[in-house]
Amino acid sequence: MSKYKVDITGINTSDIKVLTNEEMIHLFVRYREGDITAKEELINGNLKLVLSILRSFNRGDVNLDDLFQVGVIGLIKAIDNFDLSYGLKLSTYAVPLIIGEIKRYIRDNTAMRVSRSIKDLAYQIIKFKDEYMAEHGVEANSSVIADALGIEEYKIAFALDALKDPASIFEPIYNDGGDTIYLFDQIADVKDKNSDKDMLISLRKALLKIKEREKSILLERFIIGKTQMEIASELGISQAQVSRLEKSAIENVRKLIK
Repeated sequence: MSKYKVDITGINTSDIKVLTNEEMIHLFVRYREGDITAKEELINGNLKLVLSILRSFNRGDVNLDDLFQVGVIGLIKAIDNFDLSYGLKLSTYAVPLIIGEIKRYIRDNTAMRVSRSIKDLAYQIIKFKDEYMAEHGVEANSSVIADALGIEEYKIAFALDALKDPASIFEPIYNDGGDTIYLFDQIADVKDKNSDKDMLISLRKALLKIKEREKSILLERFIIGKTQMEIASELGISQAQVSRLEKSAIENVRKLIK
């Protein structure tokens, strides 16, 4: 039971009951027939699912009691909309909804202000991804989301990135046992405008010289914002191959702009 250990005020998490799949099916049948007590049993019997997800958000800057309540809201939504005919386990359907509720709560309570239009677009994207995952059992890639919402692919990464927690410029990003490198150390000095222009010109020339496949991967990864898994799926290759191609492309660009 220790893997579920999350301290929630007023709840002894080690005593929470876990339902078997057969028990849940029986309770869902009762709930669909109008038995409200069956719904309560389903909620109480799946609280450890919420607790297991909370372990990923167990940071000092969030209140776990609040996140637990938000996670339970996601669980209730999953129970209300779960369909036994899909042949899925409740956990398979519920996990994305619970995570979605928790992430939305954290984003809404971030200290950094984000444009309402960007935030609304990000929520539309997240909602579509949650619904797509629930219906198809896989995550929607950027092209599917863009087609469904009628937007350019690059806007997806832009909108979602705008809702990420801000990072401190004094956050350590590397330490090999010697001097620590902070994010502040990696921020470019933009005072020399001519230097920036020279770098952009060199970068454009370098992109014209590398292989078309490498250039395509760099554009999709760092302009459109696709994951390596999405690119691998579209190209019909493994994520490891995409990773190697990406590293090779970056190394070739570096050599060309030196």
